[in-house]
Amino acid sequence: MVEAILFASAEPVTVRELEARMPHGSDPAEALVYLRKRYEGRGVRVVRVGDAWAIRTAPDLGFLMQKETVETRKLSRAAIETLAIIAYHQPVTRAEIEEIRGVSVSRGTVDQLLEMEWIRFGRRKMTPGRPVTFVVTQDFLDEFGLESARDLPGLKELRSAGLLDNRPPPGTVPLPGDSAGDEGEDEAPGQSELFED
Repeated sequence: MVEAILFASAEPVTVRELEARMPHGSDPAEALVYLRKRYEGRGVRVVRVGDAWAIRTAPDLGFLMQKETVETRKLSRAAIETLAIIAYHQPVTRAEIEEIRGVSVSRGTVDQLLEMEWIRFGRRKMTPGRPVTFVVTQDFLDEFGLESARDLPGLKELRSAGLLDNRPPPGTVPLPGDSAGDEGEDEAPGQSELFED
C-alpha cells in the first residue's frame, strides 16, 4: 500500500499522511525501510524529501530524464524598433526612444532585450532626473557579426538592400549633394559632458 501511494503521488508524502490512508494498525515507517532496501541499486529509489517520502529516479540515471530544446523567440516589431534606436543612437534614454518611436516603450520590450543580453544599462545622463541610458552589448555585436556599433549599415546600405524607401521623409527637401544622413552620426560637440561614468 505504501508503494502504491508513493508511486501515484506527484508530491512527497509524509508518514502521517500514509497512516491516515492505510488501515488502522499499519506501520508505514517499517514499510518505508523495507521499500528503501528493496529499491536500492535499481532505476528508481525511495528517498526522503524533508520529512516526507517519494519515489524518484536514481541520481545516476537522471540524465535520461533531461530533454534539451532550443527555444527560438521572434522579436516583436516594438522590440526590433527599440533595439534599432538603441543601436543607432546609443547611449539613449527611454524618453528619447519614446520620442523617436512616437509611442511609449513598454517595460516588457526593454526587459526582453535586457534578458537576451543584447542591451545593457549605460551611464546616467547628467540632466535633471539623471535618467539611465541604454547601449548595445558585445552579445548584440557578436550576434550580428559586427566589430563595433559603428559597423552598423548606414542609410546607403539600407536603401540598397531594399530595407528603406528611397524617397525622402515627408516635409523634407533634400539638397543637392547633401549626404549628411548617409553617414553614421558623430557625437555632437560637448555631448560627452552630458554623461558620467
